[in-house]
Amino acid sequence: MLLGILVVLCFIPAAHVTENKILVAQHPLLIVANKTATLVCNYTYNGTGKEFRASLHKGTDSAVEVCFVSWNMTKDSSNSNKEFNCKGIHKKDKVIFNLWNMTASQTDIYFCKIEAMYPPPYVYNEKSNGTVIHVKETPIQIQESQPASSYWIMVAVTGVLAFYSTLITAVFINYWQKSKEKMYHQSDYMNMTPRHPPYQKNKGYPSYAPTRDYTAYRSWQP
Repeated sequence: MLLGILVVLCFIPAAHVTENKILVAQHPLLIVANKTATLVCNYTYNGTGKEFRASLHKGTDSAVEVCFVSWNMTKDSSNSNKEFNCKGIHKKDKVIFNLWNMTASQTDIYFCKIEAMYPPPYVYNEKSNGTVIHVKETPIQIQESQPASSYWIMVAVTGVLAFYSTLITAVFINYWQKSKEKMYHQSDYMNMTPRHPPYQKNKGYPSYAPTRDYTAYRSWQP
């Protein structure tokens, strides 16, 4: 009787052999210096699922789904949250999430979630320790140093403009001075009042009367 019970127990499969379970492992820390991160989610699954979904979640409470990838026996598809640049790729026993154009405000802890969608039973992994993605702040550079050629072109253009500005100013000043002298000479006048010869001062002509030249009539005298 005891032998029969032992034989029956030998044919009962152990619980851990039949358990449908997904386990996920992630790297604990990623330092992002060039705005690009690659997060790898390694997983193990001992079930018989044929359709899966893997998603990346942000925050300690996994409140924000960053992006996901789903696959079955024939095709894969991926989609991303509009606030992130993310694409998921499924490979054997792992899911790779590529993120780019990340900002310092996206520094946080990220969790991978793997789901066996079909056939039943539906299962997903227990929450892993997650991966802290630290995005370094990009230093703000005021007017990135321009190529030397552009710098010297700007210097040459500035010099030419300064030269022509000085030249135009000098020409204008010279023209203004000449115009001023010309106006001065035009405003000057000669005293046109006739003057009596010295020998005619006592002939009683008014000082303003023109003096006649009698020498012009001498040839007519008898």
